[in-house]
Amino acid sequence: MDFEQIKSILSITVFKVSDQAITLGEVLLIPIFIYVGLLLTKWSVRLITRRLTNHNTDPNIIHLLQRVFYVIAIIVMLITTLDMINIPITAFAFLSGAIAIGFGFGAQNIINNFISGWILMWERPIKIGDFLEVENAKGVVEEINTRSTRIRRVDGVHMLIPNSKLLENTVVNWTLRDNLVRANVSVGVAYGTRARTVADLVLEATLAQKEVLKDPMPIVSFEDFGDSSLVFEVNFWIQSNVEGGLRVAKSNIRFAIDELFEKNNIVISFPQRDVHLDGAITIINKD
Repeated sequence: MDFEQIKSILSITVFKVSDQAITLGEVLLIPIFIYVGLLLTKWSVRLITRRLTNHNTDPNIIHLLQRVFYVIAIIVMLITTLDMINIPITAFAFLSGAIAIGFGFGAQNIINNFISGWILMWERPIKIGDFLEVENAKGVVEEINTRSTRIRRVDGVHMLIPNSKLLENTVVNWTLRDNLVRANVSVGVAYGTRARTVADLVLEATLAQKEVLKDPMPIVSFEDFGDSSLVFEVNFWIQSNVEGGLRVAKSNIRFAIDELFEKNNIVISFPQRDVHLDGAITIINKD
């Protein structure tokens, strides 16, 4: 088969769009062009990501730029493909309008999540690495996509949360502005214990932990005269990105309090009840 025969085969009209003939050669050229365009797009995104990462750019900015670059690349490829086969964009005006109306009614949730995803990436109320609490689930944000956000829970399970839910519902972002987290530890001691001594030991146990911040300073308060104990509470701040760091800090403080109390002969209270028995016995004679 010579060149002229191949050329004549590729010139065969497959279909027409707005009286514009689409040949077999143009139909075969479209997937090749799209494939090459996608390869170039992925290579460009990888190159830009590598350079931005080397300059310590915020990963949220990198993620947003990747999404914008992909959208622009797809639009350019679409327009270029139509221009290559000599099809005006206006030829699809009526068809695209009808498709848009039908798609809008049938995929409201998808469109809602898509728009919500762009809002999250643009306004950044939630960022990659943030620690969130959503509907009794706590975890770290790993990725924000156009439809859903991926969160790794504290138990290691991955969750995919629709973006619209993150905007419409109440979300607790523990690390929105900073990583400061406040916590408290309570302890009860037996009645008769010197309150000032207890407060000093609790403060000493708290400050002994390296993760506890000295500014703001931990505060020990005498909370209450309980039923079976004198109740003390210490409030402190730590730098933590996850809930596990907070639990470890509280556990270490409790260990330290227990050791200091044992050295100073201070008894940690437990529930007690005094029972009084009436010793008077009444004898009834039934004669």
